[in-house]
Amino acid sequence: MTPAQLADLVLAAASEVLDARGLDRAALPGDAGVERPRNPGHGDYATNLALRTAGKAGVAPRELACWLAETLAARPGIAGVEVAGPGFLNIRLAAEAQGALVGEVLAAAEGYGTGDELAGQRINLEFVSANPTGPIHLGGARWAAVGDALGRVLTARGASVFREYYVNDAGVQVDRFAESVIAAALGEPVPEDGYAGLYVNQLAADLVAADPELLGRPPAERHAGVRSAALAMMLDDITRSLVAFGTRFDLYFSEQALHDSGAVDSALDRLKNSGSLYEKDGAWWLRSTEQGDDKDRVVVKRDGTPAYIAGDLAYYLDKRARGFTKLIYMLGADHHGYIARLRAAAVAFGDDPDVVEVLIGQMVNLVRDGEPVRMSKRAGTVLTLEDLVDAVGVDAARYALARSSVDSTLEIDLGLWARRSNDNPVFYVQYAHARLASLARNAADLGLTPGERFALLEHPREGDLIRTLGEFPDVVRTAAELREPHRVARYLEALASAYHKFYDSCRVLPMGDEEPTDLHRARLALCVAARQVLANGLRLLGVSAPERM
Repeated sequence: MTPAQLADLVLAAASEVLDARGLDRAALPGDAGVERPRNPGHGDYATNLALRTAGKAGVAPRELACWLAETLAARPGIAGVEVAGPGFLNIRLAAEAQGALVGEVLAAAEGYGTGDELAGQRINLEFVSANPTGPIHLGGARWAAVGDALGRVLTARGASVFREYYVNDAGVQVDRFAESVIAAALGEPVPEDGYAGLYVNQLAADLVAADPELLGRPPAERHAGVRSAALAMMLDDITRSLVAFGTRFDLYFSEQALHDSGAVDSALDRLKNSGSLYEKDGAWWLRSTEQGDDKDRVVVKRDGTPAYIAGDLAYYLDKRARGFTKLIYMLGADHHGYIARLRAAAVAFGDDPDVVEVLIGQMVNLVRDGEPVRMSKRAGTVLTLEDLVDAVGVDAARYALARSSVDSTLEIDLGLWARRSNDNPVFYVQYAHARLASLARNAADLGLTPGERFALLEHPREGDLIRTLGEFPDVVRTAAELREPHRVARYLEALASAYHKFYDSCRVLPMGDEEPTDLHRARLALCVAARQVLANGLRLLGVSAPERM
């Protein structure tokens, strides 16, 4: 029995109690509030449903709790119900009902943890979107891990997710990038506000090798040629880095293409004609203050040229025209202002502002031996995705970046995450999976196969492991609902802990000449289920589930 199934049982019992006593069933909340108590001595699960219902029902909480306990205790699968304090219920499941969850996990296999509550949603998930003027920095690396994991979690719960990278290939920063590459090719100093690093020198060398006459062309022609070629090379480099990291996109969308196709002008004309923009001081403005911005934003400057936000407006319209019902933008720590601007864009085009959802990720810092790591071998002072991967590997990098809420600044200890020990969270989880894989191989050598007498799983450590397995679907559902894939990582650590404690207390394989029993087989089935859920969770994070370590 999963927590969700128990919650349904509790609500049904509560409805019966209220009906039997002529009380208003509408007093029931929408959920039963079933949770695992911190103290295992209080039962397998607990609920405060009576406390939350009693006031509206016009009855004392403890009296309602006693009625509910009596009714619930008579339900199949319930071993006992105790009333605690002012009206809490502590519930113990029968071993057979609890153990049945093992069979559910085995039957669902890779589908365990999936759901359909997001079915019908077409989500455009934009993340990373770093300027194509250098390698992916650590902030972009964080989104590469978190964004990819979020896409997997949303898909697992039924959404159709389209992953998109917005290539900022228009604007002055691209011109500065081109001039920096030209300077490097000519052996001149980096221009003011330009780009430096080994990657710029390498790009310059590659461009000259591909076209030896490039530098001898007229300045405007040279700039245009270097700009186009360097951006293409840099984007290829970014794509390779992301693919090697396990992050793939359905589309790399060019900002410049919005301008070249006339999409920006068309979007601005539509907004002007609909009255969604207003004119002031010779410029056109977006009412972004109505969505919480600190000031309205200029969309068309006095000289008639579009401001940067004009591209964002056209890009929003393009996404909606492609049929997406929810637009999720995952942006860096310096983009808080975009929340109001993008919501204002939705309103300007006649949409509900909640079509837009903006997630802001905080900075990432690396430390080694307690000291900050500040220098990149490739990109000068900007630390990159490749720096992190070189130090700890892809799996550890992805797990470390996705393990914490993006709302907080993240500090990654390179020594810790490179260590093959249980204080390294990803090693701890992966080792649990590898240990289970080894157990399966040993069982196969003995000819032992999983059994189905799950009612034999009565040891407290068995119960704890089963109940932890039962939490996985709710963890994934909540991670999708709150856009917090780090919940999956923290759950996996709890599951690994529950398994290690189980293994240390409960012998799975027979010893020596001992004949296998139904208990051995049931425990083996529990181990197969635990391995499956670990693999499912690691897959959601884009982290491997090794068979051997």
